[in-house]
Amino acid sequence: MKNKWIVLFVSLAAFFGPFTQTIYVPLIPEVQQHFGSSELVVNITISIFTLVLAFMQIVYGPLVDRYGRKKVLLPAIFIYIVGSIGAALSPTIWVLIFFRVVQAAGIAAGSVVATTVIGDLFQGKMLGRSMGTFQMCVSLGPVLGPLAGGLIGGYTTFNGVFWFLTIMGIILFLSNFYLLPETRRPNATSKRFRFGDFGLIFMSHTGSVVLLYGFIQYYTYYNFIVFLPHLLQQNYVLSTSQVGWLFIPLTLTVVLGNILGGRIQEWISQRKLLLISSICNIFSILLYVLLAPLSLPFVMLTTALFGLCMGVSSPIQTTILVQTFSQIRGTAIGAYNFSRYLGMAAGPMIGTILYSWRPFTEFYFSAFLFVCILILVVQRLKRPVRPQDHESSRVNG
Repeated sequence: MKNKWIVLFVSLAAFFGPFTQTIYVPLIPEVQQHFGSSELVVNITISIFTLVLAFMQIVYGPLVDRYGRKKVLLPAIFIYIVGSIGAALSPTIWVLIFFRVVQAAGIAAGSVVATTVIGDLFQGKMLGRSMGTFQMCVSLGPVLGPLAGGLIGGYTTFNGVFWFLTIMGIILFLSNFYLLPETRRPNATSKRFRFGDFGLIFMSHTGSVVLLYGFIQYYTYYNFIVFLPHLLQQNYVLSTSQVGWLFIPLTLTVVLGNILGGRIQEWISQRKLLLISSICNIFSILLYVLLAPLSLPFVMLTTALFGLCMGVSSPIQTTILVQTFSQIRGTAIGAYNFSRYLGMAAGPMIGTILYSWRPFTEFYFSAFLFVCILILVVQRLKRPVRPQDHESSRVNG
């Protein structure tokens, strides 16, 4: 089977994580009414999914390195299917919360396996391009989720959404069962997991920069998702549906950036791209703060610029990790995804505190964080890091 198709199938497995995370967001009022629950408890079904996704990244990473890609992905998808069926049949909100945990625990493997498989199959320019495809699927997940949930929920109920996910999970399981080969090298040794592997990644110059970059990027991205509606409703008095349309420029440019970032690596060094994207992120955030209150076209332009910068840099980050930590790719990607999900969770929480003090303070803080990561890129990525540098340190350690 051609490797490009393999990339597509494993990227779809990664897509279903954020897709499942947000698919029934439009149906939250219906869920609340159905179970007679409070809004706070219903929202737990969303937040706990994110937390489990984050935690399971550091669980699946070592498992993928030790036991193989397909051997971990298939049982994980099966767990996801069980969670989806349980969610569809849940008699109470607390049972639903439990099965949302099961869903997240299963589908969390998708992102780790996808990037590890891509790292196994490709080198050079095709590695960057394939990472662009993967990042595009992951970026589309949280956007297409609410859209699909609204369409399905309009014809069925919220239970129908979970039955849809069950069917898609079965299709995903069968496609990977029959079409995905085991890409872990047959002669690869099954090293026992050591918690020190995470320390190696976090403490290395390359790993620390990439993990912090992922955290800051998604911290800022979720600030846009949470606080952009406030601006649009308060300054421009837009309806909820109109607000949804204003997210399109941000979404499309993230996807476009993913495609470009996967290819630009062929011509410009990864270090230079991280420097350029950091500067552009700072510039786009400050432009948003200054211009977004003035007119809607400025809102669309500045959010689109940030989305493009974010999209371009994402494939670069994952490419650097799988090249640098070739013997523990799964663990490295698990640590990276963990950092990203922490950024998703921290963005709304810290941003709310800053926003309550003064609007746009949350974005000034994001710009400051990007200045910090820019300094780290300059200081810590002064030369290309050879994969064997970290591999030898692991062996000698």
